[in-house]
Amino acid sequence: MLTEICGYLNNFFVETYYFGHVMVEGNIVFCDGSEITIKEGQYFTIVNAKAKSILGTYKQGDELKDRDIKNGAVWLMDIPDNVISLADEIAAWMEKYGGVDSVSNSPYNSESFGGYSYTKSSGGSSDGSADSTPAWAKVYGARLAHYRRIR
Repeated sequence: MLTEICGYLNNFFVETYYFGHVMVEGNIVFCDGSEITIKEGQYFTIVNAKAKSILGTYKQGDELKDRDIKNGAVWLMDIPDNVISLADEIAAWMEKYGGVDSVSNSPYNSESFGGYSYTKSSGGSSDGSADSTPAWAKVYGARLAHYRRIR
């Protein structure tokens, strides 16, 4: 969930970063052959720079998949405690309301059956395009706004 939240905020709270040949082997992260020192409990993100994709955000001590990324990056993060708490709240909200049966994620704008009907807002923007904002961001957006970084 932290990867999605940081992506939404356009803020990965990067403290230090490493670019180069990134390898993960036996839960140890290397860049250009040297082990990266990651503090206990610190969050970090692994990026495939060539593919321009974020492979995941992890906490030191998590079980990691072995990887070999020729053109990669590792971002050591300093995420504020409030953002981590919000991530936990959002994960719990998603567990309760964010499934495929959720009205907020339903592909249907309206339905009716047995004398009952409802119509939800289109969620579109004023220019008529679809709104791609995730449901959790609509619920928690105001509380996350303080951490949002402008490009």
